[in-house]
Amino acid sequence: MIARRYPAVIEQTGTGYSAYSPDVSGCVAVGDTEEETRWNFQDALIEHFEACVRWASRFRNRTLPSITWK
Repeated sequence: MIARRYPAVIEQTGTGYSAYSPDVSGCVAVGDTEEETRWNFQDALIEHFEACVRWASRFRNRTLPSITWK
C-alpha cells in the first residue's frame, strides 16, 4: 500500500476544533483540542477510504449488460 499525505485544515470552533481536507470531500472530524482533532481526522480518513474500497468492491467481477445499437 502506498502512503499518501492529505492536507488538513483545522479550525477552532465555539465548542472545540473541526478538521477537513480540501482533497477529500465529505471527510471531517471534530475534537475538544487541536491534537484530539488531528487524531480523529486521521481515523476519519482511514474509515473514509476503507468505506470507498468496500463500496467499490461491490462492483468487481460484475458484467455489464450488453447493448446492441441498431
